[in-house]
Amino acid sequence: MTPEEVLKRWWGHDGFRPMQKEIITSALDGRDTLAILPTGGGKSVCFQVPAMMRDGLALVVTPLIALMKDQVQNLEQRGIKAIAVHAGMTRREVDTALNNAAYGDCKFLYVSPERLGTPLFRSYLDVLQVSFLVVDEAHCISQWGYDFRPDYLNIGELRQSLDAPVIALTATATPEVATDITVRLSREPERPSFNVLRAGFERPNLSYIVRECYDKAGQLLDICKGVPGSGIVYLRNRKRCEEVAELLSAQGESASFYHAGLGPMSRSERQEAWKRGDIRVMVCTNAFGMGIDKPDVRFVVHWEPSDSLESYFQEAGRAGRDGKRSYAVLLWNASNLAHLRQMLDTSFPSLSFIEDIYQKLHIFHEIIYETGEGRTLHFDPEAFCKQYKLKLSQVHYALRYLEQSDHISYDEDAEFPTRVRINTARNALYETELPDPKMIPLLEALMRGYPGIMSYSMAINEEKLARDCGATIPELHQLLYKLSLERVIGYIPAARSSLVYLHHNRLVPGNIDLKPERYAFLRGNAERRLEAMEEYLQNGTECRSRQLLRYFGQEETEDCGTCDVCRSRRPEDRTRAALLSFASEHPAADISEVKAFCDNPKNGLPPDALEIWRSLVDEGLV
Repeated sequence: MTPEEVLKRWWGHDGFRPMQKEIITSALDGRDTLAILPTGGGKSVCFQVPAMMRDGLALVVTPLIALMKDQVQNLEQRGIKAIAVHAGMTRREVDTALNNAAYGDCKFLYVSPERLGTPLFRSYLDVLQVSFLVVDEAHCISQWGYDFRPDYLNIGELRQSLDAPVIALTATATPEVATDITVRLSREPERPSFNVLRAGFERPNLSYIVRECYDKAGQLLDICKGVPGSGIVYLRNRKRCEEVAELLSAQGESASFYHAGLGPMSRSERQEAWKRGDIRVMVCTNAFGMGIDKPDVRFVVHWEPSDSLESYFQEAGRAGRDGKRSYAVLLWNASNLAHLRQMLDTSFPSLSFIEDIYQKLHIFHEIIYETGEGRTLHFDPEAFCKQYKLKLSQVHYALRYLEQSDHISYDEDAEFPTRVRINTARNALYETELPDPKMIPLLEALMRGYPGIMSYSMAINEEKLARDCGATIPELHQLLYKLSLERVIGYIPAARSSLVYLHHNRLVPGNIDLKPERYAFLRGNAERRLEAMEEYLQNGTECRSRQLLRYFGQEETEDCGTCDVCRSRRPEDRTRAALLSFASEHPAADISEVKAFCDNPKNGLPPDALEIWRSLVDEGLV
């Protein structure tokens, strides 16, 4: 089959998006390929189509567990077998999954990067028939990248053991980062031979608007009322997310909030409600949005600036994936810049503080010197901070740097799925009096879907189990809970926890290598990214799209004509004409309605539009 025939058969599309065909052809030719596509450019098709055209399976490395689960589910719905291995799975579950991948009819094996270095995974390498090594979010392997992850360095070592071409994908790679990716993923790092394919980052339908303001609530309400369709509002602070969502709801907007502090079920329900359109505006931290392919998002508002243009560009790019006019609005003021500077200092605590946290972490878990290697700790950050009278943010960044310097692995948001074991013997199960008749199809679905569940505690897929036994998710929880009270099953509900994995035995004070040169390197990178963000905010003379494209290495650009800078160049008479037209259509409009019209990004009026309105009033024209 041709790539087009594969695309049509499995995905139902008649043609490829820009650059997809070139990436697929490069991979099928056996070339190592780095694909740099903007957010929403269809990265998954670039490795899924060639994988379906080759024997064996594609080994896909990705750090995003939610995205991993979504892609596995989407592939299985198309009749394509896919398996995921990630944090939160027991050794037995990982062994079973890898065995199924090696000896079953599996086309895609998704693996989180920390699994690559484990002896269990390595033991399966010789029997996994790998067609392509796929590296998603490839910027994570670059120390120049804004989201460098030490576990990604395992991929470079893995590359030497696999005779399969690499397909590396990212949406946010500066030229510096792109070069580093190719070096780290090449068999011969001194002579990297990657085919680097970069799609144009222009988004002609996306208008970038930057507004310096202090009344952010008013601006946000004007945008929500002026721009129809779904929206996302990004904030840093969880509590502030809840407050802004409440503010919008109080003004009649359909809004909810989403952050990592919510339980798995709440997050899933809110995400699905937003995707269906039951919730119009999602107010969230950056925990929301990864892997969500909702094409009709009409606006993305940043309540405050991001700490890098990479993360801003990726989040803003979630608007307008259907090609229709959409808006990326960034609100800022002087206090935000001061806060970003303060956050930079918080993100890099002193090395002496980091070493102190290293020792306290071991003391907290009662680990003595020269022990602890390989242990996984269920870490309670709040209890830790309370015991040692520390700030949560300081501890978070200290642990992050201990991870960067290869002492620990730290997952602050690990999900543990619901686990069930049937305690009653099979022959006695049907003689047991159950208080609810719905328990019978549930038990049958458990035995049918999870062989071994009468011998082991097994992780279950709640959504699939609920469908199989004809129950809703809340009903399923109640039935499982009641069965556990009857002692028919052992039931451990889904949970979230912070995990710390110790790479080596506890070291004595003064013997901890915190790599001061790397510390200085990483801080310098963070400072340069912050300066680029400050420049973007304050440069009101150059097209916003041009500024972003140049940052990502695209020099040949044109003014977009729709950003706030381009629009501010429009002659005053065009603004006057728009205001006069509004006045004739709304003769009874009050000043708040005029302000909303002026502030609506869809109308493309300059920041001084309200002043021009006042001059029209003075002239007696309105």
